[in-house]
This record gives sequence, structure tokens and C-alpha cells, in this order.
Amino acid sequence: MENTRCILPYIIDEQARKYGSRQALSWVNESGEELASYSYVELAEAVRQTARALAGQGLGPGDVCLVFSANRPEMIITDFACYANGAIPVSIYATASREQVAHIIENSQPKLAFAGAQGQYDMLASLGGIPKLYAWDGTGPRLDTANAVFPMDEIERRRAAVTPDDTATLIYTSGTTGHPKAADLPHRCFDAQMRTHRVRLDMLSDADRSLCFLPLCHIFEKAWTYLCITLGINIAINQNAKEIAKAVRAVRPTCMCSVPRFWEKAYALIQEKIAALPAPKRWLARAAVRCGHKRNVKYERMGRPAPWLTERLYRFFDRHFLAPTRRAMGVDQGNIFPTAGAPISPEIVDFFRSIGVPIFIGYGMSETTATVTCYPDQAYEIGSVGVAMPGVELRIGLEGEVQVRGDIVMRGYYRDQEATSEAFTGDGWLRTGDAGRIDHAGGLVLTERLKDLFKTSNGKYVAPQAIESRLGADKYIDQVAVVGESRSYVTAIIIPAYEALKDYARKKGIAFKSINDLIRNSEIMDMLKRRIDRLQRGLPSFEQIKKFTLLPSAFTIESGELTNTLKIRRPVIAANYASVIDSMY
Repeated sequence: MENTRCILPYIIDEQARKYGSRQALSWVNESGEELASYSYVELAEAVRQTARALAGQGLGPGDVCLVFSANRPEMIITDFACYANGAIPVSIYATASREQVAHIIENSQPKLAFAGAQGQYDMLASLGGIPKLYAWDGTGPRLDTANAVFPMDEIERRRAAVTPDDTATLIYTSGTTGHPKAADLPHRCFDAQMRTHRVRLDMLSDADRSLCFLPLCHIFEKAWTYLCITLGINIAINQNAKEIAKAVRAVRPTCMCSVPRFWEKAYALIQEKIAALPAPKRWLARAAVRCGHKRNVKYERMGRPAPWLTERLYRFFDRHFLAPTRRAMGVDQGNIFPTAGAPISPEIVDFFRSIGVPIFIGYGMSETTATVTCYPDQAYEIGSVGVAMPGVELRIGLEGEVQVRGDIVMRGYYRDQEATSEAFTGDGWLRTGDAGRIDHAGGLVLTERLKDLFKTSNGKYVAPQAIESRLGADKYIDQVAVVGESRSYVTAIIIPAYEALKDYARKKGIAFKSINDLIRNSEIMDMLKRRIDRLQRGLPSFEQIKKFTLLPSAFTIESGELTNTLKIRRPVIAANYASVIDSMY
């Protein structure tokens, strides 16, 4: 590949020449059964014909093509067909609200759009503002790629004309505090990320297999998928994110990007199963984890060989407990599992590293084309989010804010000069809005999200995300919103894990007819209080939750309480549950 070329317009053809009929990607259900598959040659032909068809419908360099869909192969094909035309693919979360979609249409001014399902097609059609609208499923016109006649030499001219400073895509942020803003990411951002990841993640190769389950409109999954393509990694696109645990067991990926909640749920389940073992086996399991910690975290993490006896014990414990646990999860062939998007408890990272699951923690944003930092292969500190990627500069600014500079940083927010000016310092560094520090090993340790930070009436600052990540590790807790702005102490609204709570009630002989019966039961409340108190050990008293309320229904995207990336919208929760919050004070 020539260094002067942008990577994205050419990479599919490059890989087709290199890998030919080898499978590039598949679309699978939760049982791992293929719904569709493409070899590299077939993928290149699909991209080529889609590029010609899009151009024939008037899509040209600099035009926006909107995609409103859950994950499916057509999303990847459309992205690269747009890059071949010098056009700009823009993906919308399949769960986006009508208000959000309307804002994105108005802001991006698409030339045409694709809908993945009937409801999405109907919403786009009713909103208007899109000259040409196509459907992948359901009732609606299809883009005719089979009979595309737009000249291929003109497509070649278009992609050759793409420059590093041309916009590759717009990534709309999750909008925790208002309308989503569009991070304008030029091709130079992706060129830089593809290069630096090949250096940092040199353990990856075309022998790997990745499972794609995060939304492809999220920069983490999008950039990861592009990286997999550049490395020749086979990609399995998961159809049903709600059944991801089944899909992981069926696909058995060697690599997969994910968010902390996936590992939190797995951790809670494993801990529950260990606790239910007979005493001898329970001792064996816990001894195995302790040995794994010594071998994998104390020695291997630091690049040192473990002592002979530790290694022999580890092999014994691995055979009898650790390897079976990894197989049961479907991660027994794991090479690297990048994890980012929210805080994760160091305890959980330590646990999975101890049992031989290669979680790699990182940090990034839509505005930085994903990764800013991630673990190096060795000498990382658990509790940090890793060290800066090659070519990326970090500094700690006012109020401890993490600031970033480098080719990975966006141009600005699309058609929003005011927000762009606020996002950058006077000397050109991106303001992340996250506070942190650099540890002794050069790793970034995040301490709080500045805009989430609140002050109690006693003048104490509290970082709610840090508390929420601790509580999220508990098997009986599904969602948490920590509260305390201008109040005398900290409280929380908790969405319990309802099925786990029902199981507990049955085992303890607690009678109930509904979820409401459970969340009002004093034994249930006492049990959760004990667990919360234990999870809060080590926190200063002013940060500890003094009271909490259980709710009978979860926070949802539809109610506006969650973003499309499942982050809580604190202002909405504060408004929706004002009376509940007041009752705790």
C-alpha cells in the first residue's frame, strides 16, 4: 500500500488481491449459524457494485449517505462504497429516537439513506428531508446494484482524489446532555489509527477471528472493524446483541471489542457459581484464581517468568478450573479483548487476567477516532486505562482535565463552530471532559467525568461513575444512578437484576407475586445494603451511599434515561425521579 494513499478507499481491493476466496466476514445468529457470508473477492465486488450504484443515484464526493440500521454486512459494504466515491457514510443507532434522527438529518443533509428494518424505513420516510431512501428489509425500494452502469474509471478517479484532510465519516455522540454532536473525522484520523494499532497490538494477525456485537455506528466498533479488515481478520457480525453470551460461546472469537458491562455480568455469574460449589471445590476454585493472579498478574504482566512451583501449580489449576471456565464462556481461544466505553472495576480486570482472559483496557472518544490509550502488552497497571498510543500526546490541564493532541483528533463538530471552539484549548488540544492523572508507569488513570462531578451541600466533590462501576460488579444490581448534587449525603437509584433477585427470594423462602413485592421486602433491602456496604469499603465516608431506592422497571433508551450507548442521562433521571430522590432526604 502506498503511503500517500488514504487507507479506507483502497483497503477492500487490497485485501481481495491478497486473500482471494478466503472468508472476510459473516453474519451470524446467536447459535453461530451463518445468515450470510462474503469472501474477500465477494466483498470487494459488493463494494464495487454498490459504489457504482450509489454514484448512479447522484452520490458524489463530499455527499452524505445516511445508514439507520442494526448491525449487518450491508453497513460495512456501504461504508466502503462511500469511501470509494469520496462520500461520507453516517450511521445512526438502530435505537435512536425520532427526535435524534430528525436532528441528524437536519445537521448532515444526506443525499440518500438506507434503512435496515421496516420501522426505521417508516421513520425516515415520515421525517422527510432525504432525496432518496432505500430499504434493506421490509417494504421499500432497494438499491439496484446488479445493474449499476456508472463508469468504474470515474470511481477510480474519485477515490484517487481522496485526501487525508477530506471527511471520512461523521460520528454522532451519544448526547448525554442534549442533541448529539457530529465529530468530523477526516481520513487522516483513520490512517493514523490503523498504523498505530498495528504497532501497539502486534499480537493480532490474519489468524484471528473477531465477533462484532457493539453497534457499528459506535466509533469503537467501527474503528475496530476497520482494523480487522486491514489485518485480514475474519469478522463475524452478531445479529442479536441481547444474546451476546450465546454468540460468544458459538463463535469462540480470538478477539472482540466490548464494554465493561459484558465482563461485569460474566464476573457476577462466575462468582455466583463459585459460591454455590461444595466446600472442597470452592476452595479449589479460589486457590486457582489466587495462583492465576500470582502467575499472570504478578509475573507475566511484568514480563517476568513465574517461579517453577507457581508455574506447575498454575498448569494444574488451569487444567482443572481456569481453562474449563474460559471454555464455558467461549473465550478459551482469546488473544486480545479490548474493553472501553465506561469505567470498569480493577477487581474485575484483575480477576479475568488471573484466570487467563486477555482483557485489554483502553480509553477513547468519538472525537479521537476511538483509542487514545490502551494497555501495552506488558508492564501495564491494573486500574489505569493504559499508555498513550504511538504518536498521540497527552497532558493534564486545568482541573486535572485530560487533553489530547495528534492526527487521531477530529477536525471539529460538523456545522457547529460554537461547540468546536469549546472543545479545544487555545493552543489546539482537545478537551476530553475527563479528569485524570499519569501514573508512575506512564499510564493514564481516569478519576472522574468532569461534567458528572457533583458537590454535596457539605462542599465535598463526588465522582458518581466511580461508585456506579463498583456497584455494577454485583450480580443483584443491573443499573445504578448515584445522586447527591447539593444534598447532605449521597444516595442511589438502583435497578436490581430482577431474575437474580427472584432466585434469591425463592432460595430464602421469601414470598412474592410481583417485582414490586420484592423491591419493598425488608429482607431483600437488608441483603442489598450489606452487599453495597461491602462494595464501598475503602471509599471516603462522604462518597458512600447512605440510602438507596429500588425501582420496578429499568432505565431505557425510549424514556430518554439512557443514551444509545447505554450511558445514563443524569438530568433526565433527576427530573423523572425527582419525588423518589426527595424521599431519600
